[in-house]
Amino acid sequence: MGVGLGGCSVGGKESAFAQMDGTDLTGSIGALAQSSADGPSEADLALARIAASDVLTKGGKDSSQPWENPATGARGSVTPLATAYTTDGRSCRDFLASYVKEGSESWMQGAACRSAQGHWEIRSLKPWRRS
Repeated sequence: MGVGLGGCSVGGKESAFAQMDGTDLTGSIGALAQSSADGPSEADLALARIAASDVLTKGGKDSSQPWENPATGARGSVTPLATAYTTDGRSCRDFLASYVKEGSESWMQGAACRSAQGHWEIRSLKPWRRS
């Protein structure tokens, strides 16, 4: 599920959390956010992607970026793993994202690479499997 972030940001909100409110949802995302009881909604995943881009842009070692979606009650954080590596001439980095909703916690593993414009693009985001 590779989705580019381009220049995505959550406009104007001064918070450590990537957030959205009801006015940030489109009709199609709003419907998905309401209907997904057994996993992250598209709106939840969008916020996790924004948090991943934010924490990777900051580039700090051992840092995490929280995210929260008041519309679905979901929240979590994104933490970069290891160091950057090069794939196809692009700087890439793996990350782990938590997903917490209604007392249940799960994890997603992702990878992001820098675009030619310098933005982080999420290349994959999938359920984390312990090895």
